[in-house]
This record gives sequence, structure tokens and C-alpha cells, in this order.
Amino acid sequence: MNQASTTKGWANAIAKPATEFPPTALPVISGQIPEGLRGSLYRNGPARLERGGVAVGHWFDGDGAILAVHFTPAGATGVYRYVQTSGYQAEAAADKLLYPNYGMTTPGPIWKRWSKPVKNAANTSVLPLPDKLLALWEGGHPHALDLQSLETRGTDDLSGLAQGATFSAHPKIDPKTGEIFNFGLTAELNSRLNIYKSNSTGKIIKQGSVQLEGLPFIHDFVLAGPYLVFFVPPVRVNFLKVALGWCSYGDAMEWHPNKSTQIIVVDCDSLSVVSRGEAEPWYQWHFSNGYVEKDGLIVIDFVRYADFQTNQYLKEVATGQTKTEAKGTLWQARLNPDTGQVVQLQQLLDRSCEFPVVPQQRVGQYSLHTYLSVHREVVDISKELLGAIGCFDHKTGTLIVADLGENRYPSEPVYVTDSLNPDQGWILTVVYDGNSDTSEVMVFGRNTLNQEPICRLGLPKVIPLSFHGQWKSR
Repeated sequence: MNQASTTKGWANAIAKPATEFPPTALPVISGQIPEGLRGSLYRNGPARLERGGVAVGHWFDGDGAILAVHFTPAGATGVYRYVQTSGYQAEAAADKLLYPNYGMTTPGPIWKRWSKPVKNAANTSVLPLPDKLLALWEGGHPHALDLQSLETRGTDDLSGLAQGATFSAHPKIDPKTGEIFNFGLTAELNSRLNIYKSNSTGKIIKQGSVQLEGLPFIHDFVLAGPYLVFFVPPVRVNFLKVALGWCSYGDAMEWHPNKSTQIIVVDCDSLSVVSRGEAEPWYQWHFSNGYVEKDGLIVIDFVRYADFQTNQYLKEVATGQTKTEAKGTLWQARLNPDTGQVVQLQQLLDRSCEFPVVPQQRVGQYSLHTYLSVHREVVDISKELLGAIGCFDHKTGTLIVADLGENRYPSEPVYVTDSLNPDQGWILTVVYDGNSDTSEVMVFGRNTLNQEPICRLGLPKVIPLSFHGQWKSR
């Protein structure tokens, strides 16, 4: 089978490094910007997957670039810039890859790989704070950027991160208190889960620590009322292989189907462990939300995979062609917080999906709707990326989908509350159109994803497929 018949439209979005652009007024392609849509959308993702003609080893290795779309009464302005990490600058000057990363060992002979620092790619998510934007990557410190211009200020220790400590890409903000919770792992033979509580400015005000078995891979966690809950899947990093430079972190991750998924319940106030339990093996990248029911049980919604094949699939994305099937579906678990044991486990949606989110004001509380990215119904999911977004109704069990058509790829949906009417909400997504090799911003009504967008805004350059985004109100 020839190349043309197997390459999908999404591959063009990552085929060459993305091009930055300065603050630019965005033209309205159709509709109009809602009057109450005021604030900034930020998105982060890998924008450069090669250097000097050499490709990176995994989609996760690409240099991070931030898209900001500022909505004001005068219209929408977009700006797109690479995060100027020290690794990015050094590789740009040398015009070659220099550092190991998630899917890469250090280029060159094996004796040059020992103790070589991993490059902070700053490519996974963002956290808007009152006076700065944090570009997040789970293997190191965040980078601080200017909220308007996206100029990189440098790494940020949030007045509490130790040198060498990690700060994950999935912080949770308590909508009632404004406090920010996050975690990081120490890369050791028997690692520690470090837990952070910050105030609304990002300053760390409390820390906790939990001992773990081996070096697992934990990407996300959930805030559920007064609890933080971690699912530790049965993936372990073969630390010796990494330490000796034999392979990358991603290739050293081993799936152990005979091990259980470990569940750790932590108290939000003290950051101490409430309980630890076990469940059947599965893998998850992302949680949708969590909350406590009237009966005291913790309810957690997440996208579950049967195993860790998803890592191989995401590795293949960087090549422009995928062949591994890795289906994640929306599940719900009910836990006893006193024991950490699962009381009930059920699948909510039998459709391949990812990037589940709820409105920020519902984080840690019951949310009627979960918004998520889904595969189109008519595609081979082993060869395609997520090509639609949807709204899942937890009361009716139904899914409303915005299917944009063949070769169009929307990013993770971001929920925005209207500034003039708190009962009104908008869903924002950045879409790559593989038919025209262009990118745009689409605005949908929160419950009308199956109708035409409220507004479409053109972007001056292609925005490669990104991972996560956040909204900051004015």
C-alpha cells in the first residue's frame, strides 16, 4: 500500500515545525463573537517534532508552543509562540537534537547518555494565574510566560518547588476557595508522590508526600469535594534501563497485567493519606471529574483503557501514521473513602474518546454534563485521531456530537461561562482542517454542539494538534 493511501489528514498538521505569529486580529469567517465571551483562551501542545532533519521519538517530545486568543469588545486577537526553554534555545542554536526526552535517548554513543538531563518540553498544558501564565510539563518545573504577549520569563518554583522537583500538567482549582492542587513524582527506584496545595496566585502553601512502590506513571488525578484521588495504574518504569541509557522513559514503561490499580485517597486540608485500596488493572490518562454523593461515596469519571497500548499509538502519531488500536471509553467508579475500595465500576459510554472536562465551576462537584473529544463513528480508530467533540448528559446517558467532517480535527473542548449571563456557556475548540491545511477557532453553544458554530475565527498559521487548554476570564 502506498504512502498516499495510508496517510491521514491530521498528519499534515505535524509534518513540519509550526510557525509563530505576533498579535494578529483574527477575521470572523462566519457568525459573530458572543457579546459575553470576554477573556483569553490558551492552548499548549508539541509544535516541533524534528530538528536538523532528525525526528523525535514520541509525540510527547515535541517543543511546546502556546496559542493565545484574546477576546475583547474590539474583537479577537491571536498570538502563537514557542516556549523559550533552555533546551529549545540550545537545540535551536545547534540546529540538532541534544537531549533525551520521554521517547528519546540522548543522541550519539551510549556513553554520552549517562546522567544527561532530560529536556523540559513545556508542551502539555497551561495554568493561567493573576499575573502570569504557566506552561506545564510533568517532568520538571513550569515555565512562566506573559499573559498577553506569551514572552517566556523562565522557570518558576512557585515559592516552594525544590530543585529537581516535578509539577504535573493537570492541576485542579477548587472553584469554592480558589486553591490549586497538584502533584509531582520523584524518579527513584521507590518513588514518592509529592502533593502541593497553592493559593490562587500559584504560591505553594502546603506540601505532602506518599511513598509508592517502584516508579509508576501517573499523569492525572481528581479533586472530589474534600478529597484528592489518585489512580496508580500497573505501569512501572524499568529504572535501571533508563539510568544506564539503554532506552527512553517511554520505552522503559512496562505494563504489568498481574498487578492491581492502586487507589490513594488524600485529604485536601492536611494532604495526608485517608486510605489506600486496590482495583482491577486498567490504564487512564485523564479524569473528567469527581464528587461526593449524599451516601458518602466518592464518584469519579475517567477515560479507561484496557492496557497501555495507548502509549504505542501516541508514539506512532509522531511518524504521521498510526496502526495500533487503543480505545479509551468513559467510565465511572464509586469508592468508599474510608477504605479506598471500589464499590461499583461501570462504563458510561462505549465510544472511543479522550480529554474529558467539566465546567470549571463544577470541578469537585456533580456536573450534569461532561464535554470530551471523540472519534468519528465511521473511522478506523487505529489510523485516525479524534475528529469530533461531544457533550455527554449524565442524566439521560446521551451524547450530542459536533462532527466537523472528514479530515477536520478539533482540539479538546474548553467550557467558557458567559460573562454577562452565568447560565449561558460556550464551548471553544481549535480546529485543524486537513482539507485546506488551515486552522481556526470555533465557538459552539454549550448544549448545541450538533448545530452550526456560533462563530468561526480564522488563524493566520497552522496550529499543530495540541494537548490541553484553559480559559482565563477578564
